[in-house]
Amino acid sequence: MSYRKTLKLICGFAGGSAVLFAAAAAADSRGYFGEQRGETAGRWSRFTVLQAAQPAWTPASHTPAPTGHAWDFNWDKRDPSALSNGKKKERATEDPSSEQDNGKPKATRNILLIRHSQYNLSGNNDKERILTPLGREQAELTGQRLAALGLKYDVLIHSSMTRATETANIISKHLPGVDLVSCDLLREGAPIEPVPPVTHWKPDAVQYHEDGARIEAAFRRYIHRADPTQKEDSYEIIVCHANVIRYFVCRALQFPPEGWLRMGLNNGSITWLTIRPSGRVALRTMGDSGFMPPDKLTRT
Repeated sequence: MSYRKTLKLICGFAGGSAVLFAAAAAADSRGYFGEQRGETAGRWSRFTVLQAAQPAWTPASHTPAPTGHAWDFNWDKRDPSALSNGKKKERATEDPSSEQDNGKPKATRNILLIRHSQYNLSGNNDKERILTPLGREQAELTGQRLAALGLKYDVLIHSSMTRATETANIISKHLPGVDLVSCDLLREGAPIEPVPPVTHWKPDAVQYHEDGARIEAAFRRYIHRADPTQKEDSYEIIVCHANVIRYFVCRALQFPPEGWLRMGLNNGSITWLTIRPSGRVALRTMGDSGFMPPDKLTRT
């Protein structure tokens, strides 16, 4: 077999630049590049070209560096180990490990965040911003989807705004026996100034100041791990608004909350958060609306 064929075979098997470089060095020493062995300067200039053609590789250049802070397991202030710190034992013989075990959550909370359906954008006030005919269809489809999942829902909480209330009422027809609860904290608003900023939506600073505190209060009320007294996994539905849901997702996943406006949600879509007893949070779905026909999808 000729040397050129051998070189080609070696490179084909190895597929790496190190083998190519070694083979090229051997070929050059035998004069296969067309010069005499004594032409050292020309030979090494070719090696320089070969080296320059290879990308500089280091582990750091191909491994993204961690950013931000480590996961905070006490993000909801319900970590049993943190709650037990500093507490005095009633009895000297009390086993601290058993006390901590008794205070540990054992159930998983599943929170299904539903964005309200399409509504009348031309309404002058909240009462006039009712669902459109298409919006009512969307709510029916969302209710059917939730029923088809076959889950044992514990409660259906909704924003007190008209479009969210109407959406929740339509959904509830498909989930008989599930209690409806209205909450003012879940009303739409401006949770935090978005980064990067947008030109088409610029609330006043006072709106961020007021709405942000309220929406954060809603997050703290509804998004947390299960209470230690909860015995079984729970499934809770919250019908509210896009800004609220996007902010909740960022906060629950410990992402920078100012990134909430980088996400988009269709009307009637389902966002599913799972909160484990350990405090771990998982996003199972984000804005799922695949159960709707394409001609029913809107984002208003």
